[in-house]
Amino acid sequence: MELQQLRYVVAVAETGSFTRAAERCYVVQSALSHQVAALERELGVRLFARTSRRVEITAAGEAFLASARLALGAAERAAVDAAAAAGQVRGTLRLGVIPTVTALDLPATLRAFRSAHPQVAVSLRVAASDALVTAVRAGELDVAVLGLPADVPPSGVRHRELARERLVAVVGAGHALAGRVRVDLAALADETFADFPAGSPGRAQSDRAFTAAGLRREVAFEAPTTDLLLGLVREGLAVVMLPERVVAGAEGVVVLRVSRGPSRVQHLAWSDLNPSPAALAFVDLVGDAGGPAAVSPAAPP
Repeated sequence: MELQQLRYVVAVAETGSFTRAAERCYVVQSALSHQVAALERELGVRLFARTSRRVEITAAGEAFLASARLALGAAERAAVDAAAAAGQVRGTLRLGVIPTVTALDLPATLRAFRSAHPQVAVSLRVAASDALVTAVRAGELDVAVLGLPADVPPSGVRHRELARERLVAVVGAGHALAGRVRVDLAALADETFADFPAGSPGRAQSDRAFTAAGLRREVAFEAPTTDLLLGLVREGLAVVMLPERVVAGAEGVVVLRVSRGPSRVQHLAWSDLNPSPAALAFVDLVGDAGGPAAVSPAAPP
């Protein structure tokens, strides 16, 4: 059994085609088919059921596939660790960020990282903080930038605080409060709000502030993106609370600072179990760019 045979099996399973698998692996189809057939003979089971038109993975193939992926991952990590021991950072950095990241100039940070570590491939995922921290815990992401309520640190991961910031109220240009510079949170309690989906960390920042102040509010509109939230504000349909830097440059809206308003902390989070050399290199780079920062140990999930 060879690693290349495992790669071929994974490619066939993921593409559902020997032809597409061969294209992905940059090999002629006959060679790939021969290697898969040789592996099946060695194992004594059929990994794929195939006709002239269809390819389907068998039950034995499904069982084999999970371990094949683990073996390939372990082999890749072995090569990465060996290179790291020789002072070279290789492999892949799987980075997740919230849509409203402001603590880092992300494009500039990625450019600096690629310049320092050109042999590392970088993939990027944008999602909510809860999904990102779950992915880091599960080993699906190496590093993530999170945005959480000030009193809710990440759990189950190592993390470094990047920035703290107050959220501002954003109203339409024609809103009755548009002429104000600052308002108390109570002045917004009767407004109709737009916000991130209920239960998300982005929503919790504002929910917790209103609860702490003994106030209730109506969230009539939920949206996963700031563009849509700001569009609702621009049309005079709602008020939204966002980090001020996220709103910078937005047309047709006015920013109000809020006494007793919500705040958030942006964290850099990574696995405490066995972080890859690429992950540690990225953490170090962000630390060097942002100055000294305390690293908090992982809290229990």
